[in-house]
Amino acid sequence: MKVNNIQSCHLGPEISPENYITENYFLYLLKGTMKAYDGEKSYSIQPGEYCIARKNHLVRYTKYKDNDAFEKIIITLDEAFLRRFLERHVYEVKPSASGDSYIFIPENNLINNFITSLEPYYTGDLDISADFADIKREELVMILLRSNPDLVDILFNFSVPDKINLKEYMNKNFRFNLSLEKFAFFTGRSLSTFKRDFQRAFGTTPGIWLKKKRLQEAYFQIAEQSKRPGEVYLEVGFEDLSHFSFAFKKEFGKTPNEVANKF
Repeated sequence: MKVNNIQSCHLGPEISPENYITENYFLYLLKGTMKAYDGEKSYSIQPGEYCIARKNHLVRYTKYKDNDAFEKIIITLDEAFLRRFLERHVYEVKPSASGDSYIFIPENNLINNFITSLEPYYTGDLDISADFADIKREELVMILLRSNPDLVDILFNFSVPDKINLKEYMNKNFRFNLSLEKFAFFTGRSLSTFKRDFQRAFGTTPGIWLKKKRLQEAYFQIAEQSKRPGEVYLEVGFEDLSHFSFAFKKEFGKTPNEVANKF
């Protein structure tokens, strides 16, 4: 399907640029490619594809431009809106059997026609007119549920994460650059309980363990996988290259570049 007049636009509350999905949202990719990884599974989103990104899932994504352009339609389906929707429409909600972070939706005419219908409301400043925001979002949800009834159990799941195995979760997700508060939330704990359980499980504090684990992973990627420091530091959860290099040398006695050049 080709959308002629819409470049990139967003409908609903803004999405936080974090390593996790803060609200459910519908994504339709117009131009470019997106690769994502959630700690267990890799995803590739191509032009013309649409999907639902699921709230409270960790994800790291990379956008690849096509002819210097990356264009998409994002429609946020935040919890407050979905709760209002559920007050007007009755659905039976059950636990979802799918654990995927992105739920791909097969192409169908209802969604294609909905996307085309956004063009008259497109104001040219990358936003849909606010007067029509909830109307169009409600229309989209009804189309999605008609196209894939199983989405009921995903969109209207308002529960918080249950308490899970801390050691298993941290060893799988230490590369994600999250605050301790978020690690606590995703493992189903208060911050104080998270710190206490962490000390019992690992024999040290979360901050010390995370730094050491990330540096060990960085050393492995540089020395064994021949990756460059400039591409590694973000992958293992550091925000700043200079801070990463300083911590790396303090831990191993050599800078990341010295290790890279040695191998």
